Amino acid sequence: MKKILLLSDTHSYMDDRILSYAEQADEIWHAGDFGNTGVIEALQKIKPLKGVCGNIDGTEIRKEFPEVLRFRCEGVEVLMIHIGGYPGRYSPLAKAEINKQIPKIFISGHSHILKVMMDKEKNILHLNPGACGKVGWHKVRTMLRFAIDGSEIKDLEVIELGAK
Repeated sequence: MKKILLLSDTHSYMDDRILSYAEQADEIWHAGDFGNTGVIEALQKIKPLKGVCGNIDGTEIRKEFPEVLRFRCEGVEVLMIHIGGYPGRYSPLAKAEINKQIPKIFISGHSHILKVMMDKEKNILHLNPGACGKVGWHKVRTMLRFAIDGSEIKDLEVIELGAK
């Protein structure tokens, strides 16, 4: 079983609350818009980090984190794209990647809108953790945490970090 902390849109912001939740996870997944390498270094010091680059991320981050990330965690196929949309409104890139091989979890960021929803047509769990940074129009900073046990996704929890 793996405990996952999913965050996005830090926009160069990191605090002790985020790091405290990161310490409780087995892996940290970041859905893009890190903002700077300081965020990456802080998270990598704590636990293994997987992620994608976002539209604000510069060359240095893009060298380390791809635009599209596909991987397996336990028995679950995961697809992550920063600007990916959501069921019924996937971005062209997300549509193409999903149609190549349908994942069990599709993760995106970018919108700063927390979303957890099923794509009933394709049987995909869509996750967008919202934004845990302080830049953007969101009012409350959010993240998600959950566990993957074999092929089961469980214990999904919204973490509210308070007002930005």
